[in-house]
Amino acid sequence: MKNTDTKLDAAQTVTTTGENDKTMAILAYVTIIGLVAAFVMNNEKKQEFASYHIRQSIGLCITGLALGVVGVIPILGWIINILGIFVLLYMWVMALMNALNGKESPAPILGKKYEVWFVGIQ
Repeated sequence: MKNTDTKLDAAQTVTTTGENDKTMAILAYVTIIGLVAAFVMNNEKKQEFASYHIRQSIGLCITGLALGVVGVIPILGWIINILGIFVLLYMWVMALMNALNGKESPAPILGKKYEVWFVGIQ
C-alpha cells in the first residue's frame, strides 16, 4: 500500500512541475516585473519550456525598447513607432497564447530571430 502512495506522489510532482513550468512561461509575458520574477524562479530549476518563453519575452521587451528609441525621431519615427506597437502587440498576444496552450512555438515575425539571438540565456 505504501508503494501506491509513493507512485501517486511522484505523479503529482510531475504534474505540478509541468504546471509550474507553464505558470513561469505565462508570468514572463505579463509585465517586466513578471519577466524578472520568472527569470529568477527559473534560475534554480532550469526548466526548458519556461526558459524558451523567457527568451521570447526578453526579445519582445527589447523590441519594444527599440521602438521607443525610434519613436523619439519626429514624424517618421512616430509613424514607425505607432505601426510597430501594433505589430508588437500582435506578436505578444500570439506568444502568450503559445505559452497558455503549452506550445514551444516562436512569436510571429521575429520569434525565430529571438531563438538565435538569446540562445545563451538559460
